[in-house]
Amino acid sequence: MNKIDVLVGKRIRARRHALSVSQSELGEAIGVKFQQIQKYETGANRVSASRLWAIAERLGVDVVYFFEGIARETDATVAVDPVDKMDFLSDRDTIEMMELYRKLPQTQRSAVLAFMRSMAVESKTGNLSVAK
Repeated sequence: MNKIDVLVGKRIRARRHALSVSQSELGEAIGVKFQQIQKYETGANRVSASRLWAIAERLGVDVVYFFEGIARETDATVAVDPVDKMDFLSDRDTIEMMELYRKLPQTQRSAVLAFMRSMAVESKTGNLSVAK
């Protein structure tokens, strides 16, 4: 499996979930079975350019959406692998949390954000981890 294919598949799944579109509905819209959508989403099968275009149209995004935030590691000591800076969008709980957060009044948003910051500690790699 190619890592870019896996990342693109995760983006397809995340957008599909955000719109509450089933694999069957997406497959029907672009002319494939739901099993093919499953293979795209796991990266088992590569999505052709024309198929990705059709997926983007059905999911209401530009094709660029599937590649935004994907960057290469720049540290020469690390193998050059793509990094998906928007991977959090593939988690349903995260999407729900963001939707609920946006419904809060600004003062409550600030309090929730401060609480989250107090719970998380940034490591040297820039990744957040739970404070102990």
